[in-house]
Amino acid sequence: MKNENKVLACVDQSRFANYVADYAAWAAQRMEAALEFLHVIDRDPGTGSDEDYSGAIGINAQENLLTHLSSQDEARSKMAREQGRIFLNSLRERAIAAGAGSVDIRQRRGALEETLAEQEEGVRLFVLGRRGEAAEITQRDLGRNIEQVVRALKKPILAVTEAFREPRRVMIAFDGSIVTRRGVEEVAGSSLFRGLPVHLLMSGKESAEAARQLEWAKTTLEAAGFEAPASLLPGDAESVIAKAVREQGIDVLVMGAYAHSPLRSMLFGSKTSDLLRSAAIPTLLLR
Repeated sequence: MKNENKVLACVDQSRFANYVADYAAWAAQRMEAALEFLHVIDRDPGTGSDEDYSGAIGINAQENLLTHLSSQDEARSKMAREQGRIFLNSLRERAIAAGAGSVDIRQRRGALEETLAEQEEGVRLFVLGRRGEAAEITQRDLGRNIEQVVRALKKPILAVTEAFREPRRVMIAFDGSIVTRRGVEEVAGSSLFRGLPVHLLMSGKESAEAARQLEWAKTTLEAAGFEAPASLLPGDAESVIAKAVREQGIDVLVMGAYAHSPLRSMLFGSKTSDLLRSAAIPTLLLR
């Protein structure tokens, strides 16, 4: 699908794919955009045979063994592609039933973040699940690829949670940074949240500069026709935002993501990951 106005939903073969499909179909309709489902097959899926090839290798046996292993790899690859095709077709039918218009499917083999970065040029919005196939076994609350994928992309990413619920109330975690200011402008200029109240929340100490920044954001959204109540609350961002999300019944959180280096995140932890865990709702991540 060659389209400069599409929503790209990245899915794997887990139960979380249905939630990604539902939110992607919703976003594509709101944005009047084409929808594409992308399934990335790992180059090294780790599905080797249980056969034992240890021991001495006789004359010509090495060549025969390599031929046998190559045939096995080809068969596994063919089976993975066919399973992926059936899986993607089911998601396509689900999205069409939900009201999405133009829906396409695609499979690629490679590393997830590299593959998504290659597709980025024609994409307005990425949609992916916070959890995937690995979470079925590990029960991790955040998928192992989420940070790497977000860092690899520049376009907005809607990271979704379990069970689709049509968004009715949106909140922007605003800190006056370049990223969140651009986020306010993108929300104001997009049809994704058109007609929904967009709450602005700033955390920290009160100051003239904070009040000025918050007023700019509020004015920008109101000028675009949004209802935009704004609050500046004391406290650390993680606890303030998580509490406001719960108390105000927020359905989607908009926030900047992974502003610090990967090394800093490894040493001191990531506020983005902490917020994703505490908010527990779909989050539009901005870079």
